[in-house]
Amino acid sequence: MLERKYQAELIKTLRKMFPGCYILKLDPGYLQGVPDLLILYRDRWAVLEVKKDAKAPERPNQGYHVQTMNNMSFAAFIYPSIEEAVLSDLQRSFETCGDARIS
Repeated sequence: MLERKYQAELIKTLRKMFPGCYILKLDPGYLQGVPDLLILYRDRWAVLEVKKDAKAPERPNQGYHVQTMNNMSFAAFIYPSIEEAVLSDLQRSFETCGDARIS
């Protein structure tokens, strides 16, 4: 599966899990290695770096930004084979601000 197709499906899943959330695509041309998606949900935020699979290479600075942003709120790499675990972790991160459930 292409990364952009996986990302589009992931966005649909996130919108179902977190009704009313904002999902913004971030611009790596502005900040090299910034994660792909910013999710704003109530009083919380998270970023996800989308990969098509476990073997997809990291771009420069991606690991740094994911680690740094995870220390601030929630950030993770995500790809199909670990999607359920990452979304479960994200759901727990957002739990204190509402009733988010995986559909």
